Amino acid sequence: MTSVEHGKQIASEIGYPVMIKASNGGGGRGMRLIHDEEEFAEQYNNAKAEAKACFGDDDVYLEKYIENPKHIEVQLVGDKHGHVIHLFERDCSFQRRHQKMIEEAPCHILKNEMRQRLFNDAIKACQVVGYYSVGTIEFLVDKYDNYYFMEMNTRIQVEHPITEMISGVDIVKLQIQVAMGNNLNIKQEDIKQNGYALECRINAEDMNKDFAPCPGQIAFMHVPGGRGVRIDSAIYNGYVVSPYYDSMILKLITYAPTRLECIKKMRVALSELIIDGIETNTKFQYYVMHSREFIEGRYDTGFCDRFIKELKDNGSIV
Repeated sequence: MTSVEHGKQIASEIGYPVMIKASNGGGGRGMRLIHDEEEFAEQYNNAKAEAKACFGDDDVYLEKYIENPKHIEVQLVGDKHGHVIHLFERDCSFQRRHQKMIEEAPCHILKNEMRQRLFNDAIKACQVVGYYSVGTIEFLVDKYDNYYFMEMNTRIQVEHPITEMISGVDIVKLQIQVAMGNNLNIKQEDIKQNGYALECRINAEDMNKDFAPCPGQIAFMHVPGGRGVRIDSAIYNGYVVSPYYDSMILKLITYAPTRLECIKKMRVALSELIIDGIETNTKFQYYVMHSREFIEGRYDTGFCDRFIKELKDNGSIV
């Protein structure tokens, strides 16, 4: 997209609403939702300015906006010899301001026929471009069960631990082996999906101040443990959370044979997690684990905002 007029032309062809995104960005930065032509120029300029400030590059592109879809991603591994396998899918639909907060694997409500089509298309895309290393192809699935390619992340992702839990595959180890030029030492038929896994991103944020970042020194912390509980973090007692970086400070992962058992285990783990000295979103995550819509797996990318409003209406947060 080279100009406002060029963007308007594309938008008229694919239909409003549309989404402008930073070409070299992520994490919700450099993104603007446009509902009609009247607001196009302003949002276009805002997106380019934010992209330049955040990523040093103001290139943006345009895509059709799918309202409140499921955000499904497929984990892939390819080697330098043309072999590509998938490690199943993740549901990353629980997002606030386009930033993932909770992920689960596999997707609870995805139909098997669509699941296989997503796997096939993701693998085909990697093979066509000759991709090797670990990577993730992300899709949006609308309420009519149509799915759309969104992007590919050519790297390991924050939420890779839940895939490791259900597949038994060490993704980081595979990434290193592939980088060394080795053949993949596992075949697709060797990988079996077992159980369910959840990941809660624990952020240094104050949910009672519109989730504002909350840097500072950790006075005391206690992390849960036990079978099926995993902690990925570098924080410790006395650690100083900087205001200059992303607010995520810890990943809490649970695994269990069934999804409901996994959710119950996450509730316990969240209740046992203590981080004093700063505010975190731990309590908010605990609330989510008791939401009927989340428990039933029916949530979409718009659910988080609706849930926050519900909590404000009933006085759980201010």
